[in-house]
Amino acid sequence: MKELDLGNSDFKSIIENNNYFVDKSLLIKEVIKAQKQVILLPRPRRFGKTLNLSMLKYFFDINQSQNENLFLNLNIWQTENEIKDKYAKFPVIFLSFKDAKEKTWNKCYELIAAELSDLYRRHIYLLAGDLMSTIEQSEYNEIVDRSAKETDFQRSIKKLSEYLFRFHNQKVVILIDEYDTPIQAGYNSFYEQVISFMRNLLSGAFKDNSFIYKGIITGILRISKESIFTGLNNVTVHTVLNDEFSDKFGFTEIETKKILQDFSVPTDYELIKKWYNGYRIGSLTDIYNPWSILNYAISYNSGFQTFWANTSSDDLLKEQLKDRDENYTREQLLKLINNEVIEKDIDLNFVFPDLVKNKELLWSLLTFSGYLTSVNKIGRKTYQLAIPNYEVKTVFQDIIMNWLNTDVKIKQTLLIETTRKLINNEIDKFEIGFKRIIGDTFSYFDTNGEPENVYQSYVLGLLATIGDDYTIKSNRESGEGRYDILLIPHDKTKYGVVIEIKQISKEKGEKDESFNKRINNKIQEAIAQIDNNEYFKELVDNKVEKIIKLPIVFAGKEPYITLIDK
Repeated sequence: MKELDLGNSDFKSIIENNNYFVDKSLLIKEVIKAQKQVILLPRPRRFGKTLNLSMLKYFFDINQSQNENLFLNLNIWQTENEIKDKYAKFPVIFLSFKDAKEKTWNKCYELIAAELSDLYRRHIYLLAGDLMSTIEQSEYNEIVDRSAKETDFQRSIKKLSEYLFRFHNQKVVILIDEYDTPIQAGYNSFYEQVISFMRNLLSGAFKDNSFIYKGIITGILRISKESIFTGLNNVTVHTVLNDEFSDKFGFTEIETKKILQDFSVPTDYELIKKWYNGYRIGSLTDIYNPWSILNYAISYNSGFQTFWANTSSDDLLKEQLKDRDENYTREQLLKLINNEVIEKDIDLNFVFPDLVKNKELLWSLLTFSGYLTSVNKIGRKTYQLAIPNYEVKTVFQDIIMNWLNTDVKIKQTLLIETTRKLINNEIDKFEIGFKRIIGDTFSYFDTNGEPENVYQSYVLGLLATIGDDYTIKSNRESGEGRYDILLIPHDKTKYGVVIEIKQISKEKGEKDESFNKRINNKIQEAIAQIDNNEYFKELVDNKVEKIIKLPIVFAGKEPYITLIDK
């Protein structure tokens, strides 16, 4: 049985060491057949971008002609001769910016310059002979020793492609991996500087470059042409919304089943599908997260884990959720965590600064980053979006719990314990905990008696706490009217809950006896409304026999659930 070499993205090393390899070699054919000269392929992190570019490098590289054996047993070697004839025919420029992540532009620039210096050093043989003029040799050496001016670094890829063409008398293949990593690193602090540099670097490499045969660029986002690919008419973009290259990143169902079989994974396939499936690329469905599948295949005895989710900090999503005015964002998250779809316009030309003024761009970012996936295209640029799988769902749940715990100051233990009292029909004890939770929530939002944010935040907390065991619905049609919150247990022997929320205000100078009477009347009115309108009908339709009918009456900021003794 072949072993995995997880984390190794060097194609040659994997093949020569006889490590396990999922054959994506027909990517080479698709690149060769593509009509456009330069192809941008945005995909989520850990979806095989670097390994695929490494494979392209070893196939095309004129300096790697001894490596034909790497491809003999792969699908690409079963294709037509016109494809195989491209093997080892082109000089290759390979760059990766995956490590160019720093907090300041100076440090980020140093990393980019170091990468370009290493690139030049790998082709140091170009300095031999009379290929270059004295000035060109001097400029080359300045790139190598990193003393070149910033403008010279920006021109370095185009100049190197010219030198390679002179030497080999063949056009060049340019492969650039994770081009947007330094841009994402700088979006909050040095965005303009990094955009300016990367625009000039990439435009120089691909615009009007007569020495290029093919260019492949990978990243997570498609940064707007206006900000990075200015005037590049030879670039075509194939995102996760397009059919082209749809099976080349991520694992198909057939590939996944073979992996599980090869590694003798005994786990119920449907559980694996629940955790790691769910992506759609173009019209191709059932794409699995490759990083998670491979990690699970070699460690299934340890149970399901958030392999992919643990490789990112999720800072941007956390920022959006913490914004006190982002009630709408939390409302959309509520739907998503509840396994519903949301309808959003996806903006293909992403510009980071626009996130501040256009909050809807968040959904484009989450889609391209792999936190959401398209379910259906319903308009020119409108898609139904959903959380792809349970692994990603846990990310949203954890972010919500962190927000409730650190910002709203609702202790997780209190939320869990209070919710347990509710679903176990211990209503008196539930009311005590609920009042503490609502007090904290009102304090956070400072809503001055407007409870919409408070309700929503509590429902989000419910979803994060019991969303795996219950379907939670809010403000939907049921029976003859609209309930406020409905909890439908997956285990039909458990309690189902229907919640009806009412509001009253204490009148000035009103005596406690009168106020308590109105509270009790509202509680009874809410229960009657649940019964008369059959808000519990959906629970009955779902074969739930034990039903809790829960009234919640808000008198200003104070909730009342049980009748008050007069």
